[in-house]
Amino acid sequence: MPVASLLEPLIIAGMSIASPHPNDYPELTAELIATGREFYARSWSLATSSNYSVVVNREPLRLLLTGSGFDKGRLTPDQFVIVDGDGKRLDDSQPKPSAETRLHTVLAKTVGAGSILHTHSVWATVLSERHASTGVLELAGYEMIKAFAGITTHENRVRIAIVPNTQDIDALASRLEVRLQAGDRDLRHGFLMAGHGLYTWGKDIPEARRHIEACEFLFEVYARKYSTIS
Repeated sequence: MPVASLLEPLIIAGMSIASPHPNDYPELTAELIATGREFYARSWSLATSSNYSVVVNREPLRLLLTGSGFDKGRLTPDQFVIVDGDGKRLDDSQPKPSAETRLHTVLAKTVGAGSILHTHSVWATVLSERHASTGVLELAGYEMIKAFAGITTHENRVRIAIVPNTQDIDALASRLEVRLQAGDRDLRHGFLMAGHGLYTWGKDIPEARRHIEACEFLFEVYARKYSTIS
């Protein structure tokens, strides 16, 4: 029997084997808690906005995810949930997953993301709304671009897709999945939901956090340089 399957609820000779629990991953939980506190302090994840995840198993896919409705600057270990590849929690005693959970599972499946971070900063909100009609925000020529995985020179262009804000997350996730599978270059580094916030990812939490920092820096530089938000 594969090791991964031992994490699933089973009955073997009358013995119950529990579903994976956030308590099984104290170091990852602590890292996401620290990330939430940092992002809150930098005004990127205020109030109960944002959600963060990290892959804890690939086969079958399992993600450790922030529960819905919790203040990201004051997260505690009991405010996390384990979800499956469809974004469903495995144990109803754990917190309710975010309504946007399927975006996390699609990114984990399609681009192999190890961690997905979603923030709601002022600059991401303003720029995504201002440029929503073009469907993309292009950033070029800044040294900070080298913070993105795979980029080694500032003489490059980073295009961040902008998608409409919607309550139909399943439909949005399906559309993004098609674009990601097609290798859409506007989705190489992240995407913005118009008037909402930023999604980006990485091979692990540190890389995803670095991508958030790079995006937020570039967004603020862009907005301050073009003070009319042209």
